[in-house]
Amino acid sequence: MPQSLSCLLIHLVFSTKNRRKSIDAGIELELHRYMAGICERLECPVRAIGGTEDHVHVLCSFSRTKSVAEIVEKLKANSSRWIKVKGSAYHDFAWQSGYGAFAIGRSAEPAMKKYIARQKEHHRKTSFEDEFRRMLAKYQVPFDERYVWD
Repeated sequence: MPQSLSCLLIHLVFSTKNRRKSIDAGIELELHRYMAGICERLECPVRAIGGTEDHVHVLCSFSRTKSVAEIVEKLKANSSRWIKVKGSAYHDFAWQSGYGAFAIGRSAEPAMKKYIARQKEHHRKTSFEDEFRRMLAKYQVPFDERYVWD
């Protein structure tokens, strides 16, 4: 077969450093659009993006030429640089060091889009930490609580 073809969806999740409530309503939509542009340039078109004041969820098509680590590193570094120049309230903005990356089947895409769209409602009852622990359990990702948070 002469072509390399793929159809992979990835759900990326990461928080602000120390889960600081840094993504306010005044910057959120613009930040999400900027992040979607980064993903587009990385050949990972965004299917859904959302979150709350302290974290973000990105559902995107996975590039066949990039690693997960490269995508997340560029997404976090570029968006962090961008937000820091948006005003004095954002000068200290930073993302956590780690992230979660989960493969999503095509049939699960509609439910995942709905889940991401309802993040604010969801987090009226559940903390990011509890949500992330549940994701790790659901996808059977072993982890050490001491090294998950920063």
